[in-house]
Order: sequence, then C-alpha cells, then structure tokens
Amino acid sequence: MSALVYALGAVGLAVVGVLAVAATRPDEFRVERRARLAAPPEVVWPLIGELRAFNRWNPYERKDPMLKGAYSGPERGVGSRYDWASKEVGTGSLEITGQQPGRAVQMKLDFIQPFEAHNQAEFALQPLPDGATEVRWTMHGPANFMSKLMGLFINMDAMVGRDFEAGLQHLRELAEAPR
Repeated sequence: MSALVYALGAVGLAVVGVLAVAATRPDEFRVERRARLAAPPEVVWPLIGELRAFNRWNPYERKDPMLKGAYSGPERGVGSRYDWASKEVGTGSLEITGQQPGRAVQMKLDFIQPFEAHNQAEFALQPLPDGATEVRWTMHGPANFMSKLMGLFINMDAMVGRDFEAGLQHLRELAEAPR
C-alpha cells in the first residue's frame, strides 16, 4: 500500500477518535462566576432585576456599539424581554422567567445566530455580614453534539467565564459608585 493510503487511514482513525471522545462528553454545560461587591443587596438588585439596568453593565452589550436591541413586555419582572441583533455577538433574546426580589432572577437565554442554543441564566445575591453582597452569575443548558465537539478545542468555561468576570467587574463599578 502506498503512503497516501496509510495517511488517509490514519486521518480517518483520528477523526473517528475525536468524534467518539466528543460523544462521551456531558450532555449539559454550566458556567459560573462569583464576585463580592462592597454594596448591599438593595443597591445591587435594581442593576440585575431590570433588563435596561442589566444592559448598562452586560459585557455582551458592550462588545458591539452597533448592536440593535429592543425591549418588550413589562418594564421589569417576569415577562420582561430583550431581543438583540449584532454582527459581533449574534442574534438572540433574553427573558426574565422568575424573580425573588432582592435575592435572585432567572432568565431564558435564546441564541439564534451564529448558532442556535437555548440556555438558562441566573443571578443570585447573598448578603454578607459586613454589608457587602456576593453575586453569583450562572449559565447552564444542554450540550448538543456540535458544542461537545467544539468543547474539545475551545474551553467554553474560560471563554464565557472571562465575559462573566468582565460583566461582574462593570457591575461592581456601578454598585460601588458613590451616591
């Protein structure tokens, strides 16, 4: 046999191996970051529990100054919705699906482009004894085969986590600003 046949066979085996490894990865993903803010929950909550205020520090909103966004539904609370379209961050929507005022907010996050994904996001506030607040930002959802395959080459936790960290830093700046 020629070297070309061996090379093609090796490439084929490698591809099958990568696909097999991808198939064994978890069916769900989870990204979480936390930050301590030197502000009480009553100062932090309005910046998280209302989408217009959330977008003041949302790291994805800041990535594209040309982003087109539209709010719908109630101004705040369950049913508040934000749709966006952007060349930099894609197309999708964010909708508040649950709230525990002053403590937590749950959101449905739907991406349409550049790839379709349907995830859940949550912000949880934990008051600390010194008057500060710990904010936990979590996103989780199903991992389809393509995202499992991409996960072999791209560390999604690190990539999305960097955005969460930048967002929490911007939130810190707003929450800790002198009043």
